[in-house]
Amino acid sequence: MNVRVELIRIYECLCDLTRLRLLHVLGQGPLCVCHFQAVLREPQVKISKHLGYLRERGLVVCERQGNWMVYALPRKPARELRTNLACLQDCAQDNPVFRADLARLKKLAPQFATTGPCGCGVAVQ
Repeated sequence: MNVRVELIRIYECLCDLTRLRLLHVLGQGPLCVCHFQAVLREPQVKISKHLGYLRERGLVVCERQGNWMVYALPRKPARELRTNLACLQDCAQDNPVFRADLARLKKLAPQFATTGPCGCGVAVQ
């Protein structure tokens, strides 16, 4: 029964484009909300709402660093989550929205590594 609940929680999260984009970008390493705003070109409220949804269901973890929350994928995800995230990474390779997100992340990564778009100083790993 636990596996079924876990899968349901995972699939509930995967049925939204914004959440898929967040998870896809997190595959590259931890980010703060301001980084997501720059990469996804979405407002802070929308990003925070979806990250909260993912966090409540255990698909992401977060850590406070000063005034900022840094989000990451779990260090040891459940097998079901790990498999679905690998599928997302594979399927997103040909999608222009996901490719554009990664291109922006790659372009902005040097800026994130030094000061971040809001001065938070959280580096992309």
